[in-house]
Amino acid sequence: MSELTLTPDVVVVGGGPAGLTAATELRRQGVADVLVIERESAAGGIPRHSDHTGYGIRDLHRVMPGPAYAQRLVSLANVAGASIWTQSMVTGIDDDLTLSVTSPRGIQQIRPRALVLATGARERPRTARMIPGSRPQGVYTTGQLQNLVHLHHQRPGSRAVIVGAELVSWSSVLTLREAGCTPVLMTSTHDKAEAYSSLSLAGRIALRTPVATHTRVLAIEGKDRVTAVILEDTQTRRVRRIECDTVVLTAEWVPDNELARSAGIEIAPGSLSPRVDASLRTSHSGVFAIGNLVHPVDTADVAALDGRHVALAVRRWLNDASPFAPSVTIHAGQPLRWISPSTLRLDDEAPARGKILAWTDEYIGAPVVEVRQGGRIIGRRRLPWPAAPGRVFRIPFALFKNLDYAAGDVSVTVR
Repeated sequence: MSELTLTPDVVVVGGGPAGLTAATELRRQGVADVLVIERESAAGGIPRHSDHTGYGIRDLHRVMPGPAYAQRLVSLANVAGASIWTQSMVTGIDDDLTLSVTSPRGIQQIRPRALVLATGARERPRTARMIPGSRPQGVYTTGQLQNLVHLHHQRPGSRAVIVGAELVSWSSVLTLREAGCTPVLMTSTHDKAEAYSSLSLAGRIALRTPVATHTRVLAIEGKDRVTAVILEDTQTRRVRRIECDTVVLTAEWVPDNELARSAGIEIAPGSLSPRVDASLRTSHSGVFAIGNLVHPVDTADVAALDGRHVALAVRRWLNDASPFAPSVTIHAGQPLRWISPSTLRLDDEAPARGKILAWTDEYIGAPVVEVRQGGRIIGRRRLPWPAAPGRVFRIPFALFKNLDYAAGDVSVTVR
């Protein structure tokens, strides 16, 4: 075990799409020493073991399978000159921005000038969802399922029930079918499946997977292996038993915020993510947070665009570490659960892609967004896209153009 103090310009914690893209852009903008720290054996993040197409549309302007997309992002970071440490874990952050890192190199102290947190998000496991019943084998999250099938080449079972009907839920269906396991049912607690209607319809027809809405899991049966799930229709209270040997728990995302919390970074309510401004700065000077750590969860290419957006803000901070400008806090009103960024500063430019991101717990087909400050409406617009549970709701930043930084906090509601 050795201890060595390194002083790179920027450390990026997390080698997924957001972190790798940030490192690539930082190097392209002339930042000399950029280090990516990744806890897995290989960089690339979730796409590395998500063996289906649909990646790279917004950031690389091409359609790629997950593993190829991950390899491409790693290659771009390497070519740009970023250093990537795998099998490395940041175990602590001191007040002076000194990181404690454990890796095959030993225990090291690394003191960067700026830190970018790109630790992503994960699905809630069964224990966090408090699903009653026995504890048999055969219960997975999407990430565990994809890891089992695509990295370890094992078959999960023969009949599966998927809990959740988001975009990632259909990714689970593709993985199950590739592994020879038949999805017999997909469930959603909502009145309408969370994924886009066109996708849900195509999935029902092409992948032959029925979707049961307003349905919740009452229990999982089985001793050594799952034998069935008990489901309840939340409208009729009808209970039924579905025989299966595999249960996949999808969605219900939570940010991997443990490192941010241990560093004392302010956490936003609702999302439990680090509170950031439009430049993706956290409450700690010199610390930035990006990707699905701050909006759990969006697509991989949108997370990657956060990495591109933050690079300019980090470079500016390296050149001029000025104190924070005056700010206002944005509060998510009903039916929104969270909003990001949840802070706007006087020196901010527009957020990534010119959008404020939010998460809704209620489906609204023709949403009217109202932005209020000091008891008056400063922005109001009917948007042509729905606000739907299970996917990020995008609000044009133009609705905040009349913001007064001296008039107090802002609230956003959707009706």
